[in-house]
Amino acid sequence: MEVRIYPNLSRPDAGLKPKQESQRPLLPQHARHCPVLEAGSSLGFLTHPPLNENEAFYVEYRGDGRYEFKFFMSNATGGWGPIFSVTWTLPMGSVGMMREEVQFAGPDPGVTEEGALRMARAFVVPEDFGTPPGAITLRGAYNFKTPEGWDSVYTPVLNMVDRPVAPMLIVRVETDWYAHQTEFRYVLQPGEGLPGSHNLPIGQVHFVPREEVRLVDCNSKEIEEIRDQREQFNTDKAELRTTTRFGLEYSPHYSKESRSR
Repeated sequence: MEVRIYPNLSRPDAGLKPKQESQRPLLPQHARHCPVLEAGSSLGFLTHPPLNENEAFYVEYRGDGRYEFKFFMSNATGGWGPIFSVTWTLPMGSVGMMREEVQFAGPDPGVTEEGALRMARAFVVPEDFGTPPGAITLRGAYNFKTPEGWDSVYTPVLNMVDRPVAPMLIVRVETDWYAHQTEFRYVLQPGEGLPGSHNLPIGQVHFVPREEVRLVDCNSKEIEEIRDQREQFNTDKAELRTTTRFGLEYSPHYSKESRSR
């Protein structure tokens, strides 16, 4: 299957291309020898924000309908300095206009107030704030166009177990006909925020067919075959063992069988 990609329409020259990655650096060492876990991690494609290497952002939910976005750039010494911030305040009771306030960190930011608002909207979707309370939508650097009959599913990065982990609303979009911009919808508590940097993925995109799935009961013969297959696999797994240099013993039988198929 071939999936077409196209860049963030507001910042087409920024951000890494989506990629598959089976490793999660914060998982324990023994997870490196779990082929089904690594296969789960590499499901779909990691997606990054539309940032250059010298750019970063931080978006925070302040509570009471207030959201703040801060944009940073690295300096000549390798440190990071703030350029501008945008604060959005939702109307009380969902009646009225959302207020936008731009503040610059220095006297010569190199961008106008209108430019700062446009830039901030390349990374977040203010229209999604507050649905539900604490919701923050991050935009990806690349979008996807799937073949006929295939959808895109947007999830957080799989198997990222370091805490705190913000919950995310999972969405499924018919990207074979709808030009959907890649968006990841996290839900934060007051005081929580999300960082953005050039090489930090903000979510994962998966592709699934839209065909109907029917569940059918196995007959007695099929169940017996499954039992035989399971017993044979367990026997072969027990016979094939190896030990790492750290003393961890494991069986590579599943990986070996998977590659042979």
